[in-house]
Amino acid sequence: MARENQMKAVKIMARDLVRTRQYVTKFIEMRSQLQGCALKLQTVASHAAMADAMSSTALAMKKMNKAVDVPSINKMMAEFERENMKSEMMQEMMGDAIDDVMDNDEEEEDRIVGQVLDEIGIDMSEGIPNAPEMGLSAATSNGPVTADGDKVAIGAGDNGVNGGTDGGEGGGGAGDAALSDLEARLNNLKR
Repeated sequence: MARENQMKAVKIMARDLVRTRQYVTKFIEMRSQLQGCALKLQTVASHAAMADAMSSTALAMKKMNKAVDVPSINKMMAEFERENMKSEMMQEMMGDAIDDVMDNDEEEEDRIVGQVLDEIGIDMSEGIPNAPEMGLSAATSNGPVTADGDKVAIGAGDNGVNGGTDGGEGGGGAGDAALSDLEARLNNLKR
């Protein structure tokens, strides 16, 4: 139309376009304001629901407080504590009684220990003999060695020639028999 030189119509159309753009902007603003109002309404509704829930919770707590009798619960707790103490005392008395009954078996235990010691050849009525005092260098340098190359322990007065016995030399024949018996057992264990 501007080519046809109709300037009046072009101005009217231009005003109409400007107004339309202004209306579009106003509608966008109004729509955002309406969305803000909707959000505020949702917030108010959630606050109302929360207040309702809190009031129902308060009612439930009030009913529960009426239903719960604090003095009776305290009384039950005290009774439970008293019964628990009685139970602990009875358990302690039973334990002491069982211990008293079991203490009478010490003589039998001593008898069984004596039998076991007799079986392995240890006599507790005799004193335990002292070990001979020998230097470490004497035992390591010229001590007896078995056929396997194992070193054999020797006692005082042993020369290590006859498997740890001195063949009756030096006295104490009964002690030497016990010593040779122990050495034989030790050699059997090594195999």
